[in-house]
Amino acid sequence: MMPGRRVLAGAVLFVLLCGIGGCGGAKNSAFAEPVGRSQVPTASERGPVTFQYESLDERPVSSAALKGRLAVIAFITTYDMASQAQVNFLVAMAKHDGDRVAYALVALQERRDRELIEVYRTQLEVTFPVALADAETIAGGGPFGDVHTVPTVVLLDREGHVVWRNVGLAKSDELRREMHGR
Repeated sequence: MMPGRRVLAGAVLFVLLCGIGGCGGAKNSAFAEPVGRSQVPTASERGPVTFQYESLDERPVSSAALKGRLAVIAFITTYDMASQAQVNFLVAMAKHDGDRVAYALVALQERRDRELIEVYRTQLEVTFPVALADAETIAGGGPFGDVHTVPTVVLLDREGHVVWRNVGLAKSDELRREMHGR
């Protein structure tokens, strides 16, 4: 291999490894522990989830605001490619059923990243509410439990029970199957 190409190949490998490794608070999905659907207690085993996150606009992201419709909440970060893919899937889905299903994003990032999250929302053409996670959620606690492996997607029934949870990228067809069963 020619010296110039070796340097270029090394630089590309370095960038790829940095991207896969991620940075900051939430775990990057490329190195997530178990990925996929996780066991969710039945509605009789666990009551409705109560939550309220700081919305980027006047549209609330809370249990009260989403109650009465199926709700899809994705926990994401702006620096993760799988999160971006998840947002793209949800944006397309919301165009078709946004009047029947409530969609929301919760960014697992600090308040100082608010402007970055707003730009992210604009660039990905997100039409549904986006919120900032609270410190407890960012730390892996809160009403949804550990959601810091991104993306994590939860489906709430009309009463606010978590009926499905996916750690890692949830493709549209998989999510729709779960939604149609409700």
